[in-house]
Amino acid sequence: MTDEVAKAVEECARAAKHAAPSLATAADTAIDAALNAMADRLLTHREEILAANEADVARSRADGMSAGLLDRLTITEERLTGMADQLRLLARAPHQERSADVSTLDGGLKLVERRRPVGVIGANYEARPNVTVDVASQLVKSRNAGVLRTGAAALGSAQRLIEVVVAPALTEAGIDPAAVQLVPRTEREAAAALVRLPDLVPLVILRGSGDSTRALAREGATHGVRTLAHADGGGVLYVDEAADADTVASLVRGSLDRLGVCNRLNLLLVHTAVHDRLWPIIAEALDGRDVTPSLAPHDHALGYEWALDSDREATVTVATVGSLTEAVTIANEQTSGLAAGIATEDSAAAEAFFDAYQGTGVFWNAPTRLLDGFKLLGVPETGINLDRVPGPRGPVTYTDLYVRQYAVLPASR
Repeated sequence: MTDEVAKAVEECARAAKHAAPSLATAADTAIDAALNAMADRLLTHREEILAANEADVARSRADGMSAGLLDRLTITEERLTGMADQLRLLARAPHQERSADVSTLDGGLKLVERRRPVGVIGANYEARPNVTVDVASQLVKSRNAGVLRTGAAALGSAQRLIEVVVAPALTEAGIDPAAVQLVPRTEREAAAALVRLPDLVPLVILRGSGDSTRALAREGATHGVRTLAHADGGGVLYVDEAADADTVASLVRGSLDRLGVCNRLNLLLVHTAVHDRLWPIIAEALDGRDVTPSLAPHDHALGYEWALDSDREATVTVATVGSLTEAVTIANEQTSGLAAGIATEDSAAAEAFFDAYQGTGVFWNAPTRLLDGFKLLGVPETGINLDRVPGPRGPVTYTDLYVRQYAVLPASR
């Protein structure tokens, strides 16, 4: 890593830390005014935002970026309007209680739990410019300053979003605009630099491909930086022997409305007792989404994540299983643990599947695409955390971005 890259990241982190108190002490009304102003500015500055994005897309297309990645990079009129709608929804969402009484103690004292902002939170993500607004808005709502780092492909779009949407909206609300920083460097080394600053950026949200995100999480751990890593994805659907044919077809179609996302259908496990009867229906549903099944014998791991394969993104792995136990074992041991669903009309089977599956989200006759902060919780997410330890798990939203503080004070206060 060059000193120049590391210095640029550190400068952003120091600026964010200096501005953090402006967010931490802001009134609820100021926070929500900033979010509403971001929504307004997205629409009033749509032409220049779309122009900057078109330049990013044209450059990436010329560089040979795959169709799936180009789709993630693109901001359409519809997506821009959706971004504004989500900002307004977040502005209407309730603020976290800053303190809550826990218990009374001996000696006329009481225990209070206080929720405080982390301070500065970092975020690393790739060619998804909408994430710039998603993460920035979540940080603002949770009163945390931020240092955002995106890949070279989306940097032009991200810079314009910060310049004409986020920073002016914060200023209008009386909040220091330096609280949200965007690293101006395109080098990949900037991501590594972001997870090496425990005194400035103690928590970093990681979104991206599995290998790079896991490497950054390991790097952060060696430097004492906590990470919320969204490294792997891929939804699983188990078709039980008591599955309804129409439900299965609907789930397959509904799970493949977008291919370049982590919560899409990735692995389809079909009980041998119903495979021959349901396969024509499943095949038709896949064909309707222009998705190719990868059938046995497989030349790849069952949990291989097709969303990250630019050449074969429109693929779903299909395998047969002899029991629910076999299906859930595969989901637990051979996939990322993001999400798994069961298609069945047997409530006992659904309950057994729910009890046995250890992953982040579990679904009964519902698509794994629902594992999303906006779809499940009604607010944008910073990412989906797959940790199997206490802490925020699943879609991470503004309600998770705090640290707990215990306060003991006179009971009369």
